[in-house]
Amino acid sequence: MLAGALGDSIGAFFENQSSPQFSVPTDLRVTDDTQLTIATCESIIATSHVDAESIAVRMTDWFRDRRISGIGASTFKSLTELEAGGHWAMVGATGERSAGNGAAMRIAPLAFFLDPTDVSDRTLIRDICRITHRNDESYLGALAILYSIQRSKLDSELIEYLIDQLPDSRIRDRFIEIQSKKLTTEKLASRHTPSGYVVDSVPFSILLAIESRSLLRSIQSIVEFGGDTDTIASMYGHVFGAIHGSDCLPMEIVEQIDEYKLVSQTAVNLYQMASA
Repeated sequence: MLAGALGDSIGAFFENQSSPQFSVPTDLRVTDDTQLTIATCESIIATSHVDAESIAVRMTDWFRDRRISGIGASTFKSLTELEAGGHWAMVGATGERSAGNGAAMRIAPLAFFLDPTDVSDRTLIRDICRITHRNDESYLGALAILYSIQRSKLDSELIEYLIDQLPDSRIRDRFIEIQSKKLTTEKLASRHTPSGYVVDSVPFSILLAIESRSLLRSIQSIVEFGGDTDTIASMYGHVFGAIHGSDCLPMEIVEQIDEYKLVSQTAVNLYQMASA
C-alpha cells in the first residue's frame, strides 16, 4: 500500500505535464487511487470479510466527507449516484468509454483475501469492480492485478501465466502482443501510449513491475512516459511492493506523503484482522 501511495502521489504531481524534468516533489499528496484503496481496506477491517455493498458504503462515506481528490469521470458518476441513494450494483459506468482504471487501481488488497482462480471469488471481485465500472475490460484489468500479486513472482513467465488465466479480451490480446513481440515497457509505450484506458495501463504497469529493479526509478520512468501517471504508478507500486515488501521503499521519501500515517495504520489494521 505504501508503494502504491508513493507512485500515486509522485505521479499526481507530474500528471498532464509535457516533458517534465523529474525530481521528487516535496509536496506529496495522494489521490483517489490511494483514498479508495484505503476505503476498501476500512470496509474489510470493519466487517471482517469482503463485501461489495460494505465497500460501496465506505467509498460513499469518503465521497460525502469530501475526502477524495482527483476523481475520474466514471468514478465520480458512480459516487455521485451512490450518495444520492443509487444501488451499488447499478451506478457503475457502462459502455466503451467506461473501460478505465478505477477498478484496478483499488483492487490490490483483495489479493490477500480472495482467490481469482476460484469462481465464487471471481464473482465477488467482479461485483466490487462494478461499483464504479460495469465494464468487462475494467474487471479483467483488476483481475490481472490480483493474479500478478497472488502469483508472488515477477518474472517473464508471469505474462504467459496471465494469458492462460484471462479470457478472450483486449486485455489478454495486449499481453499476447507483449509476449509475441517481446516488448519492453519502452517499446510498449511507443506503440500504445499509457493512458486512462485499462488496456493500455494495466499491462504496462505489470510489465514494468517485471522489469523493475528500483521502485523510485520506475516511478520516474512512468512520469517520463506520461499519460495517467498517478494511477499507473499506483498500480505498478501495488504489484511491485506486494512482491518485494517494505525493503523496496525509500522511507525518507515515503514518510513525506500526506497520508503516510493513515496508509501505514490501515495496512497494520488489515494485517492484524487477517491474522486473527
